[in-house]
Amino acid sequence: MNGDKKFMNNELITLLGRIVGGQVTDENDKEYFVQVSGLTFRLDKAEIKKPLKHGSQFKGYAYENEHHQLQITREAPKVQVDHYGFGEVVKAQHGLGVFVNVGLPNKDIVVSLDDLPEMASLWPQKGDRLMLAIKIDKKGRMWGDLADEALYRAIAQPVTQKLDNRDVHVTAYRLKLAGTLVISDDFQLGFIHPSERDQEPRLGEQMTARVISQYPDGTLKLSLRPRAYEAISDDALMLLATLQHAPEGHIAFTDKSTPDDIKAYFGISKGQFKRAVGHLMKQRLAEQHDGELWLTQAGEERHEQDGASN
Repeated sequence: MNGDKKFMNNELITLLGRIVGGQVTDENDKEYFVQVSGLTFRLDKAEIKKPLKHGSQFKGYAYENEHHQLQITREAPKVQVDHYGFGEVVKAQHGLGVFVNVGLPNKDIVVSLDDLPEMASLWPQKGDRLMLAIKIDKKGRMWGDLADEALYRAIAQPVTQKLDNRDVHVTAYRLKLAGTLVISDDFQLGFIHPSERDQEPRLGEQMTARVISQYPDGTLKLSLRPRAYEAISDDALMLLATLQHAPEGHIAFTDKSTPDDIKAYFGISKGQFKRAVGHLMKQRLAEQHDGELWLTQAGEERHEQDGASN
């Protein structure tokens, strides 16, 4: 019996997670049975448009389903042995790892906790995504094999246009003490220094990051912190919008204006107005002179960038 089990495990190591060919040997109402290297795999009849004859050849993706039954499918996922693709995390299980949907109808692939961050708070959560391939252990079990840094560098695409201050959608693929390594939806590599975030992203977390610049090797230098104008108060944003829409880029108000005039025009108190002016001046988006508040070149450029991105 042990010899049969060892034979089965050895065969599974060479078959699971791969495209394999076999022969149709039997069927019932719902399934065909396909023999591959002495092992029988189930094939869902719902996949097959034309009936298969006994003795005919069939090629498909071999795996073990959630009921621990050997199954073969024509709908092969991208994630295979030595073939990497993105999968979506469906759940985490303490003491085991995370389950990833790679496109199989009745099987999620587990990424072992041994391959995940030591801190459980940095584990991927439902909806996060991981790039992985399939690996088979000595017992013939399928596991997720996370892509390493070398693979990400191999698939990375160069940045062909200036992206400074643009937003990019990225996925965290490696967490380091020095910072977070990410890849964009366009397969451009990026790096987020700890000073450019409020908290460390999870492995597999998807985020919108702002491009600060590029490193010499082409990696995008990214930030998760809000832009200066996004970080200022609502009152300051309202005041900035007023300046941006003023015909000459200035208005006849300063922190010396009367509380009544400020309240009548802006609907806020003089204290709120002074704080808003202070925010704009600190960000160099506005300045006061000649008894008026003026939009600076930086404030005008911010207006143009906002218009270009809308």
